[in-house]
Amino acid sequence: MSPLRFAPAARPLKRTSSAPLVARRTLLGAAAVAALALTAACATATTPTAGNPAASGTSTSTGTPASELRLGYFANVTHTTPIVGVAKNFFADKLGSTKLTTQIFNAGPDEMTALLGGKLDAAYVGPSSALNAYVKSKGTGLTIVAGAENAGAELVVSSKITSIADLKGKTLASPQLGNTQDVALRYWLKQQGYATTQQGGGDVKISPTDNATTLTLFEAGKIDGAWVPEPWASRLVVEGGGHVLVDEKSLWPSGQFATTNLVVATSYLTAHPQTVKALLEGQVAANSWVTANPTDAATLVNTTIKSLTGKALKDAVITRAWSEENVTNDPEASSLQTSLDHAVSDGLLKQTSLKGIYDLTLLNQALTAAGQSTVSSAGLGNQ
Repeated sequence: MSPLRFAPAARPLKRTSSAPLVARRTLLGAAAVAALALTAACATATTPTAGNPAASGTSTSTGTPASELRLGYFANVTHTTPIVGVAKNFFADKLGSTKLTTQIFNAGPDEMTALLGGKLDAAYVGPSSALNAYVKSKGTGLTIVAGAENAGAELVVSSKITSIADLKGKTLASPQLGNTQDVALRYWLKQQGYATTQQGGGDVKISPTDNATTLTLFEAGKIDGAWVPEPWASRLVVEGGGHVLVDEKSLWPSGQFATTNLVVATSYLTAHPQTVKALLEGQVAANSWVTANPTDAATLVNTTIKSLTGKALKDAVITRAWSEENVTNDPEASSLQTSLDHAVSDGLLKQTSLKGIYDLTLLNQALTAAGQSTVSSAGLGNQ
């Protein structure tokens, strides 16, 4: 059967470079955002809506700057924005006297557990993991304030699998139960007529495994494939000898889907909007630099991944991975309901209202000040 196409999503910033190390990053469409430049003007404060106290607008004229901001992200190419923001001190410079503390995660569910548990204030994370945390907290735990990355996820399988029919009885990995790629894999398999269970049973067995272990198991022939983000998809291809059975871009109109968003604990956003604004200003600087310096950005990301994981990516891996995903400041809100519907279909979440999950007030103020097109919350929050 042919893959089911997903709902429309907004368009990102594409990488552009003629250098051999990196692939293309060009600006696509008026809805894409080349960079943010946050204005000093304050957002308008209004009466909060039920569920999410920040949903009706964030005011920078209230609250106080935080003494510390605890930020989570991954050592993945799909987290280029925070990697660059931290490595080049874009975040720290904008935060000023606010101390920046960072923590690296392997998958979104663990990261969201830390956020809801009060151990993180903000995090770069995939949409499905953010949805899970939002539903678990009954709409009060987090707010999506910006996008970060688009695309960059694939189902890579061994050479013995050449068609969808060959998947029956095979074992596939995902980064973690309920994370963005896990939801995509389970939903896609269901559309092909395959049953799966959260316990690893069914027609196709899914084994949630951290990405580094997935590569080892794949190389040893102990799993048959994996639906993973970059750079792990490229590592499975280049180092593991696998091939792409499904590029997730093929499942979304125009190939656009959110991979990474910036979320903030709602209580933190309410208490310290000035600090969140400073973080966004750091993201503005980071994304602007990445867009203007794609070759240097790829090198920096690879160097940082080595410092965080102990191993740099091969040139062939970073080249391929860099071409598979794109920086964007747009959270692509129009695709979020589809992501929730898929998680519900997978039996991982219950259907819930998403109204209030976004507060794009600070982002849109920044875009207006920078002469950029504003982005939409698709009716799911303040903008």
